Amino acid sequence: MRLIFMGTPDFAVPALIELAARGHDIAAVYTRAPKPAGRGMDVQVTPVAREALRLSIPVLTPTTLKADDAQAAFAAHKADAAVVVAYGLILPKPVLGAVPLGCFNIHASILPRWRGAAPIQRAIMAGDAESGVSIMRMDEGLDTGDVAMIERVRIGGDMTAGELHDALAPLVADAMLRSLAALERGSLQFTPQPQGGVTYAEKIQ
Repeated sequence: MRLIFMGTPDFAVPALIELAARGHDIAAVYTRAPKPAGRGMDVQVTPVAREALRLSIPVLTPTTLKADDAQAAFAAHKADAAVVVAYGLILPKPVLGAVPLGCFNIHASILPRWRGAAPIQRAIMAGDAESGVSIMRMDEGLDTGDVAMIERVRIGGDMTAGELHDALAPLVADAMLRSLAALERGSLQFTPQPQGGVTYAEKIQ
């Protein structure tokens, strides 16, 4: 499939690597713009950008996708679908509608619990017994789209957010690859999220 990949942190890198390794045509990678970091405040590209450059995939860093020129550029890739993993920017309706098979988000929680910015940290802070990754077809809401697949992991009593991150990361690529394979076959099934059990993972300050 011809795909657009959209992601920013280390958590998203395994999915990009596996999608490329399995022969998907990655038309472009979208990631957050470089910003100063570290003691010297040197400008650093994101982990996803570093990997995309290593794979010789074009990298785009728009500050917004709400502008007409950004939306036209997105549509010009002529992709079949988009894969989104912790990207960090809102995808407006024209972007969501620019790929015929849809935009698919890998969210690090068992939706509808912990929609939002910091699902891993909030699950640990709340003492949850389990977490997971959800494959969701995106709509205009905040992590409200129909879910195609959920993979679960148990949260140990002394598990840290970093350890949960590392436990979830290997599931991301596998779940997305299986979802895309089913999408190509026309057999991917979607289930609306339950109305009950909705919680929001506010950004960690």
